[in-house]
Amino acid sequence: MFWSQKVMVMNGFKYANVARIALMLTLGAGLPLTAAAPALAKGVEGMVSFADLAAKVSDAVVNISAEEVVAHPGSPGQVPSIAPGTPFDDLFRDFFKNHKPGDPMPQETEPGAQNATSLGSGFVIDASGIVITDNHVIADANKITVIFTDGRKLKAKLIGRDAKIDVAVLKVESPTPLKAVPFGDSDKLRIGDPVLAVGNPFGLGGTVTAGIVSARHRNIDSGPYDNFIQTDASINKGNSGGPLFNIDGEVIGINTAILSPSGGSIGLGFATPSDDAKPIIEQLRKFGVVRRGWLGVRIQKVDDSIAESLGLGSARGALVAGIDPNGPAGPAGLKPGDVIVKFNNVEVKDSQDLPKLVASSAVDQVVDVEIFRNGKSVTEKVKLGLLPNSSKLAALEKAPPKPVDQPEVVQSLGMNLTGLTAELRKKFSIRDNVHGVIVASIAPDSAAAGKGVQMGDVLVEVNQSSVSTPKDVVDKVAEGQKAGKKSTLLLVANPAGDVRFVAVPDK
Repeated sequence: MFWSQKVMVMNGFKYANVARIALMLTLGAGLPLTAAAPALAKGVEGMVSFADLAAKVSDAVVNISAEEVVAHPGSPGQVPSIAPGTPFDDLFRDFFKNHKPGDPMPQETEPGAQNATSLGSGFVIDASGIVITDNHVIADANKITVIFTDGRKLKAKLIGRDAKIDVAVLKVESPTPLKAVPFGDSDKLRIGDPVLAVGNPFGLGGTVTAGIVSARHRNIDSGPYDNFIQTDASINKGNSGGPLFNIDGEVIGINTAILSPSGGSIGLGFATPSDDAKPIIEQLRKFGVVRRGWLGVRIQKVDDSIAESLGLGSARGALVAGIDPNGPAGPAGLKPGDVIVKFNNVEVKDSQDLPKLVASSAVDQVVDVEIFRNGKSVTEKVKLGLLPNSSKLAALEKAPPKPVDQPEVVQSLGMNLTGLTAELRKKFSIRDNVHGVIVASIAPDSAAAGKGVQMGDVLVEVNQSSVSTPKDVVDKVAEGQKAGKKSTLLLVANPAGDVRFVAVPDK
């Protein structure tokens, strides 16, 4: 069953709307635990107690107060020039003693400034003062304060942050060593294992909730590398960035989001696994930024119809829809239409697996990329590049078609197709580097329309062959049908030049 809900980040100030999140039944917490949990003590009337574990780790969990201080709006003006002997001369001289006449007027910060405050949690991983929290807790902040359970407040310096994994590394200076907690191995977690969520929301002091691992490898569409631990331990606003512990007191997750229609916990909490966070934290501590491997391809999901049209058998792998001309994939021999089925000897079961595998690989590492092309498996060696902070794949360049004086109109697969003329390019605002056959109109009840093809789209390839005239399209469709294909594979470009593969069933 799919419901539309809100996935909330838990600082109480930001959330992302996410539709069609799978709500899976979770096991209830509070069931009697067996001898497999030696770190837990027997409480009142034989019930399991987390008291010893909570006491062991709570002092390492902190409150994060992140504040964006904005100067008072309006023109600052200039420091006035006051002649000696003027009334209030002493007062003005003392107030502006650090400024010369003509300098910008000093800006207020407190009070009178506009302050945007975010509250979350964090935890110490190094006694020297390294603190971990979520990136969204401290995003846009220029003043960060770490508050400990004993009431101490220390100013924090941002070492580095990563929005894709949603983690940030802070540094505080303490005259004495701080209580720290270690990371554990999240890969060893099993569904049903007991966990403890600890936070320090709103500076009220530590809060502890217990539950179990409800699921692993959850994708909640919050980013390109979603791989969350789901837990039914109550996680509420202000707990973002707090740790999720196993029964040995090791951090196996960083609490990040909850699925809730109201903003309160309903037993659907999500934590970033420690195994995903640790290498990112190490890079942030070392470089201040994250250096991710980069393949330079734009991919899309392989569904059953695309798998059939390619002769792939079952739906698997990641379909290459485009190649970045500045990336390493093109020179290594990868092409649009390839299906990446293995990366560095690891099977790519689904398209969402590939970005995680590539990003976790070292820059300049040479990897084997196994692809499925024209019914055969081919392995190419690729030297990975450095993932740019912000990159958009350039549109796939094609040789321009031969000019068509009188464009013919041909019907195929429920579409009226014609040559791409200058007039049509202007009418539909089609970029100059997009070449092929334009969809002049389309039957709304056609299979192509059902796959999202629209008027103004351009057919670049049919069954992995370039097309430049409507006749090319008709011929390639007929060839595929004669070969027994149940669907026609189209490479479709929108007017902006973004391309995607579409498998249209033959009817």
